[in-house]
Amino acid sequence: MRQVLRRAVPAAVVLTLLTGCSAEMVTGQASPGPGEPVDVAPESFPITGVSDSDIDRLARNALADLDTFWSEAYPEFYGEEYTPLENGFFSVDSEAIDTGAYPETGIGCEGSPTSPDSVAGNAFYDPSCDLIAYDRALLDELSTQYGRFLVPVVMAHEFGHAMQGRFGFAESGRGIQDETQADCLAGAWTAWVAAGEAEHVSLREPELDDVIRGFLLLRDDVGSDPDDTQAHGSYFDRVSAFYEGFDGGVAPCRDDFGEDRLFTAAAFTSDEEYQSGGNAEFDLIVQWIAATLPEFWSEVFPAAYGEEFTPPAIDSFQGTPPDCEGLEDRDLGYCAAEETVYLDDTDLATPAYSDIGDFALATAIALPYSLAVRDQAGLSIDDGAATMSAVCLTGWYEAQWYNGAFADSIDAVISPGDIDEAVQFLLEYGVRDEVFPNVDASGFELVGAFRTGFLEGGAACELER
Repeated sequence: MRQVLRRAVPAAVVLTLLTGCSAEMVTGQASPGPGEPVDVAPESFPITGVSDSDIDRLARNALADLDTFWSEAYPEFYGEEYTPLENGFFSVDSEAIDTGAYPETGIGCEGSPTSPDSVAGNAFYDPSCDLIAYDRALLDELSTQYGRFLVPVVMAHEFGHAMQGRFGFAESGRGIQDETQADCLAGAWTAWVAAGEAEHVSLREPELDDVIRGFLLLRDDVGSDPDDTQAHGSYFDRVSAFYEGFDGGVAPCRDDFGEDRLFTAAAFTSDEEYQSGGNAEFDLIVQWIAATLPEFWSEVFPAAYGEEFTPPAIDSFQGTPPDCEGLEDRDLGYCAAEETVYLDDTDLATPAYSDIGDFALATAIALPYSLAVRDQAGLSIDDGAATMSAVCLTGWYEAQWYNGAFADSIDAVISPGDIDEAVQFLLEYGVRDEVFPNVDASGFELVGAFRTGFLEGGAACELER
C-alpha cells in the first residue's frame, strides 16, 4: 500500500448487515467420471502437429472433454447450436519445431497463415481461423511447476475464448473483460470435471490449490495498466473469476462480466510506488493495521450486535509462543484468556513481509483479530467454521482498504497487488498447522472464503449468534 500526500475523501465503510443468509463454499467432489478416465484415441480427436508425449495426451483429453461440455452447455446457456472449432487444434514444440508437421498455412488458415514459432511460450485462440494452438513445451513447464491440472485449465481458458468467438467478445474492447470471463468459463468446466462428469480427465481436490497458485504466473505484472488491450487482470481478478464459474457455473460467466465489473488491477501512480512495489515499511504497515482494525470493528460491531467493541491487544513474539492454551506450536493466533492477538515475528511476520509483501502481514494480523471479534460475539473460535468465518471477515476488512475507507484517518491507500498478496498468504501460510491447526480446509477453500468476504461483505461470513 502507499502513503498519500493529501487526504482523500474516503468511501463509506461497507455496513453490510451481519445477519442474513450466508454463502455456501462449493469445493466439488473432485472425483473421476462414471468410470476411470480413458485416453482419447489420436484418430478420434486429431490435433495437427501433435506428439505422443504425456503433455499432448493430457491436452487432447482435456480438449475432448471441453468439446463435450460445450456441446451441452452452449445450447443451454446461449440458446444456439454448438459448432465445433472450424480449424481445430494445433500443437507446437517451441524447443524443436518440425515445420513439416504443419500445412502451408502453418498454425493458421487460408487467408491468415501463421508461423508455428509464433506460439512459442503461449497458448491462444485465433478468432480469424477459429482454432486453438498451444506450445507443448510451455504446458510441460506449467505441469511441472504447478501440477498436471493447470494444463487442462489453460485449455479451458482458450476454449472459453472460442465460445466468445461465437457469442461475442466484450463490447468495451477491454482485454481484461474477455480474459477474466474466459477464466470464469474455465472454472465452470473445472467444476463439471470435479463433479465427475468428464470422461477423459479427472480432478483431485488438492490439485485445485496448485491451479490457484498457477494463476500467479499467469497474472499481469503488478502495477501494469488494466486498460491495456492485452490486460488479463490481477491475481485476485483472475482467481475470483475462476471461482465465480466454479461456484456458479456458466450463467454468472455469461451475465456478470459487463463494463461495470469490479477489477482490482491498477497501474502504479508514481516512480516511488513502482520502486517499492507498493510496499510500505514493516513498522508502518503494522501501525496502520493496528489503527484500522479497531476503527472498522468499532463501527460495525455495535451495528450488528448492539454492543460496544473492545479491541484486543496485538503483540508479537520471537519463535516461542506465549503460554496460552491453544497457542502451542503456533505462529499466529488469538489468546482469549489475555484478549490478545499474537504473531510470530521470526517465523511468520518477517518472512511473509519479505517474500510476499506488506498486505501479507495485514492478512496475518487480521485473521486472529477476526477470531477475537467472534469471541466477543459469543461465537466459536477454535473449529473449522470459525476459521472459514475469520478468513471471510478478513476479506471484508480488506475490502474497506480497497474502497478507500481508511484514507482519511491514516493517510494511506491500497496499492496495486495488495489484494493479490492476501491470496498468496492464504495459499502459502494459511494451510499450515502453525496458522490454522486441526483444520482440514484447503488453500482453495480459504481463498474462496476470503473472496466471499471481499465481494459480499459480513453477511456471508457466518456471524449469526
